[in-house]
Amino acid sequence: MLCKFAVTNYRGFEQRIEWDLTKARDYAFNSFAIKNKIIKNGIIYGPNGSGKSNFGLAIFDIVNHLSQKWKKSDYYTNFAYAGNQKSTVDFEYEFNFNGLILKYFYSKTSHGILQKEKLVVDDRDIFERNLGTFSINNYDFPMDEKIQNNLANNANNVSIVSFLLTSYPLAEDSYLMQLQNFVNSMLWFRSLDVREFIGLETNLLFIDEYIINNNLVEDFKDFLEEVSNQKFDFVKPNPNDKHLMCYIKGAPVPFDLIKSTGTNSLLLLYFWYKQMEKAQFVFIDEFDAFYHFKLSKNICKKLFELDCQLFLTSHNTLLLCNDLLRPDCNFLLDKNKIRAIHDCTEKELREGHNIEKLFRGGTFD
Repeated sequence: MLCKFAVTNYRGFEQRIEWDLTKARDYAFNSFAIKNKIIKNGIIYGPNGSGKSNFGLAIFDIVNHLSQKWKKSDYYTNFAYAGNQKSTVDFEYEFNFNGLILKYFYSKTSHGILQKEKLVVDDRDIFERNLGTFSINNYDFPMDEKIQNNLANNANNVSIVSFLLTSYPLAEDSYLMQLQNFVNSMLWFRSLDVREFIGLETNLLFIDEYIINNNLVEDFKDFLEEVSNQKFDFVKPNPNDKHLMCYIKGAPVPFDLIKSTGTNSLLLLYFWYKQMEKAQFVFIDEFDAFYHFKLSKNICKKLFELDCQLFLTSHNTLLLCNDLLRPDCNFLLDKNKIRAIHDCTEKELREGHNIEKLFRGGTFD
């Protein structure tokens, strides 16, 4: 699980910003949102322009150089803070893999070129590459001096983690394999003017075809009725059909022509929901941009039942309630800081409090 993340000089974050998911409190309600004392589920709120989307993208930078999964083509556009293009963008990750603590630090230029890299496992330095120097724990990875010199000055700026993963025989439960498996099972997506995603898959997929080819038409129908109370009479597809069809008073009509913007967003969510059993960390940006407030709440409940770590961004303060989560799982991002709401006030927050009312009243300012 991801325990902590910090980034410096990334896009709108000129100063270092850190997200600590180990600060779970002892609330007795909604315990599903905490796993192994780490926050498993949460929602991030913040004003327009505060950086919620960019913060999610920053977390997924690790996918760009440690995974072969799908990447955002324009990810490195406007990569470094505009006022400090000459400095590196610095990333810090801390993971907990069944009690093993892995810390991974690296820096990239404003064009996304890897410059520095360091790995620490249970407070043991595994390797460090820094400006033409390189050192490694030879107990874990025996390596002659020539290879070390090549890695210190490698012209293609290859990731040391990637090099070790491909050059040494590793046990399935080794810390590098656990890191690779986690990164390969990370997923970020959003559905606004353009659908975008990072991670988990290697190719673009057509959702209608996916549903038809996997015999999920009835399951998708049930999903729509469960979360949004919409009832569609889908035409039973033939094996080679590529588009979903619905009956309207007995006449078949393409689903694309009758679905609303919100239903179209649900179509995308359904597709990724079916993939999330493979995921370990999911970040959905502006997940409810096209949803009715009741639908947003239903979707949250369904998503939070999943086993993976899963976080959402939203402007819908009706979700800011103890019925859905708890004060240590709702986060406010503003002015280069991200904090759980219980850290934004001296007031003791209890299960019976109306958190949204407190928020609107300025309690967490």
